[in-house]
Parts: sequence; structure tokens; C-alpha cells
Amino acid sequence: MAKVYDAIIIGSGPAGYTAAIYAARANLSVLVFQGYQVGGQLMLTSEVENYPGFEEGILGPTLMEKMEQQARRFGAEMLPEDVTAVDFSRRPFVITSDSGSYLARAIIIATGASARWLGLPSEQRLQGRGVSACATCDGFFFRGKEVAVVGGGDTAMEEALFLTRYASHVTIIHRRDTLRASKIMQERAFKNPKISFIWNSEVIEVLGEDAVTGLRLRNVKTGEEQTLAVEGLFLAIGHQPNTSLFRGLLQMDEAGYIIPVEHTMTNIPGVFAAGDVTDHRYRQAVTAAGDGCRAAIDLERWLESQAHEEALRQEALTSGEHSDQ
Repeated sequence: MAKVYDAIIIGSGPAGYTAAIYAARANLSVLVFQGYQVGGQLMLTSEVENYPGFEEGILGPTLMEKMEQQARRFGAEMLPEDVTAVDFSRRPFVITSDSGSYLARAIIIATGASARWLGLPSEQRLQGRGVSACATCDGFFFRGKEVAVVGGGDTAMEEALFLTRYASHVTIIHRRDTLRASKIMQERAFKNPKISFIWNSEVIEVLGEDAVTGLRLRNVKTGEEQTLAVEGLFLAIGHQPNTSLFRGLLQMDEAGYIIPVEHTMTNIPGVFAAGDVTDHRYRQAVTAAGDGCRAAIDLERWLESQAHEEALRQEALTSGEHSDQ
């Protein structure tokens, strides 16, 4: 008979690994689907300086490796495969990957969100070497340097304003001649002497071999090209929650972020969500880890309540049988 896990966790970022640590330490049988890209977004980050407990900072991949080892220490099993299908219509729940189908009493979804990138080979090559999608994470490394932000919404304005704390100058590059950002955010950006704008333009190449040295821009109206000397490029064109697998099953907002209905539990009892998959505001490793802890505790308590209800049902059946005799 196929093994039924107490908990299957889908995702291997800070939320997934922290959930695994808490659930396995609570003596639950745990299987983590790490995905083929193990470790989540932090695998693309070089130095992490704002995760508590590492006063000298720690490399993103190293932090993820430590979290994985900690979860393994308490008995969590790891499977470096993507989940290809889920069946939440029956219990135990069925999770399918390339290697087969797996059963679980409860599920934690911690599949995270992915930053939207421009899709340039040069941008991909220089990720973590001057190209970033998180000013809060990486702004500190650009003290006294000139940087660029791509985007025209509130996120782009927030990132640009945050970067002025460190960078000597911030150039906002936008494809249109007007911003989508709210009035108040636009005014703050326009008034800041360290921020300037390049309108109607797109980045067609990130320049530099081992680090960003500049950008090649193209005017979308005239086709004219120019080079902008910067040492950092920050993408602020949105994030995409990795929830397509659960569309139509779980309650989500318009952008595809899962909406929990009771603490971390989704609209399907026994299915929980944690980390960036529910969070379009903070998107930090430490908040994702906190979410993973909450989801594991919620899951543990839910399993306890299910066991208690089952015991009461059995007791009622037994007493009913006795009364019939």
C-alpha cells in the first residue's frame, strides 16, 4: 500500500524549508517537492545581509543549503522534482510528479513568486552581478554608484526612492511617456533630486562581462539607440506568483496570489499556503520563513483536530453498536 505522508510541501524556498523544519520536528512524516530549480529565488541572490543570525551576511545558495540540511536533520524527505498535477478532490490528497503519485493528509503550497524579467540573455548572465529585482535586498551594495530602474508603476517608484538612500543617482527607464504609478508616488519621484527619467525607451542589452557597466537603450518611437553608464539594473515590472497549477482549485486574487481563508489555510480544508505565493507586499526571505512556520503549525493543529473528530466518530459508532445488542 502506498505511503501516506502527514504533510507534502510543494516548494523549497525559505517558506517551504521552514515549514518542513517545523512539521518534521513535530514528528510528522514530511515530503518536500523541491522542484527542479531547488532553493527558490534566493538561489539567484549573491549576498544576503538582512537575514537574522548572519552578522557577516551569507550567500543565498548557502542559506538555502543550510535550511535544507536542517529540515533533513528532523527527517523530512526531499524530492528534486516539479509537481505536474494535484488532486484535492479526495483524501488523502494526490500529488503527481515525473516519478509517480504521492499521497498526503495535508498540503503546504510554498511555490513562491518569480520576478518578471526582460528576457535578455545579457540580463540573465548578469543576475546577481548588478542585475536585481529587489532593491530592499540588494540596494546596499550600490552605495555611491549610479543605477537604473525599469518600470512605471508604484513598485518602480518605491524601488527608485529606496535606492536613493545608497546610489549616487537613479535613472528610471519607462516604455511610455506617462507613469502608471499613483499620483503621490509620482510626485515623490519627480521631486527627488537624485532621480531622473528616460521616457519611451526600453533596455535592449545589459553591458558588461563580469559586472554591469551600462545599458543599451532604444527609443520605442524613433528607434534611436543610446548607451547609459550604470553599475546596477533593477527590474520593477512586477512579480508572477507560481500558482498556475492551482488555478480553478484555490481562491486567488486577480494577479494569481492565493488568498488564505483561515490563517494560512486555503478554501480547501487541509491545503495551506505560505510565503510569496500569498504575499505581493513584502517578498522577503524572513517573512516567507515566518509564513512557513505559521503554515506548519496550522497544519499540525488541523491534523490533530481531524484525528480528534475521527476518534469521536469511531466512539459514536462503537456505542451505537453496543446499544443495538
